[in-house]
Amino acid sequence: MGGGEIALLNLVRNLDTKKLEAVVLLGAEGSLADLLREEIETYVLPLDRRVATIKKDSLGIATLLQISSIFKTMSYILRVTSFIIRQKITIIHTNSLKADIIGGIAGRLARRPVVWHVRDRIEKDYLPAKTVRIFRILCRWIPNYVIANSAATLKTLRLNGKKGATSIASGLDLKSHVHVVHDGTEVVASRVRLPLTSEQFRIGLIGRISPWKGQHIFLEAAARVRERFPKAIFLIIGAALFDETAYEQQIRQLSTKLKLDDTVLFTGFCNNIKDAIAGLDLVVHASTTGEPFGQVIIEGMAAGKAVVATNGGGVPEIVEDGKTGVLVPMGDVQAMADAICQVLSNPALAREMGMRAKERIERDFTIQQTARKVEAVYAQILPH
Repeated sequence: MGGGEIALLNLVRNLDTKKLEAVVLLGAEGSLADLLREEIETYVLPLDRRVATIKKDSLGIATLLQISSIFKTMSYILRVTSFIIRQKITIIHTNSLKADIIGGIAGRLARRPVVWHVRDRIEKDYLPAKTVRIFRILCRWIPNYVIANSAATLKTLRLNGKKGATSIASGLDLKSHVHVVHDGTEVVASRVRLPLTSEQFRIGLIGRISPWKGQHIFLEAAARVRERFPKAIFLIIGAALFDETAYEQQIRQLSTKLKLDDTVLFTGFCNNIKDAIAGLDLVVHASTTGEPFGQVIIEGMAAGKAVVATNGGGVPEIVEDGKTGVLVPMGDVQAMADAICQVLSNPALAREMGMRAKERIERDFTIQQTARKVEAVYAQILPH
């Protein structure tokens, strides 16, 4: 599951059941369906493989409605429309670019209000130019209201007041973070590592292994950090998806070239991000393209960890530079290395940043706040 799936799961678990009943419709079985079924009424309407495997970096109405898949796509839309009517759904809330188009059209056909939840920056540095152009047009036509996961994401839609829209951050369920007291210091999660307790620092980059996630920048910076902190350990937590296994091979070769194989750990896919973060001294975010939001960043901050992150997209809306973390320019290896060294060389600063970061998440980024804001959008667009 990616950030969008995790955010959806957190949201539907925290909607006010006295006012709303969530019904989730997915296009495939998987771990998201399994988790949802434990608490939420969930259905799977299998989406044709040729449509399901269309990636967001090639997404657009033209792609979905190619001659090879037009009949399957339209047939699926009609089946979703029938589902909406049969289940007496009141509002359609779509959760991904593909769902925005398919579910959005189905909602319109069923004459129900549609909310698009946009979790991707609709910009040419993130998506193909054709996709950006088409999606910006569709966002003015299909949904009744648009929710973006950050102000930065919302800005890329260029709605210019022509559509009801707002940004709502994807909050965390802080109840799932177990608080422990150790030597009088409150820390978070189960397998906790107290900040900077030895020279063998553990610095982690968490996320899908992909060129834009910047694992190569992280490794280049690690080589420079190691000159000052030879016992530091660097963890790349995550796996390559889709057709990006070639990039994973490249960064493994880069690790060898930089003579880091004895200090870099490739953990592979991690199913328990909270425990992974708990074992780190420092969380690093290295994306080379503006991140729409930054789910891993708020996870790290909620765990009381200092964060070094690239200054793009929605990240500056989360990390207060110099206060709850350190922001560095995207793609700047030296700046990242310097920021990591700054934190590692000052344990008091790291602890203070971690404490402030945790307080910021508790104040501004809880899932309860997210759910109440989404409910307010529903109330606004419902017919009175």
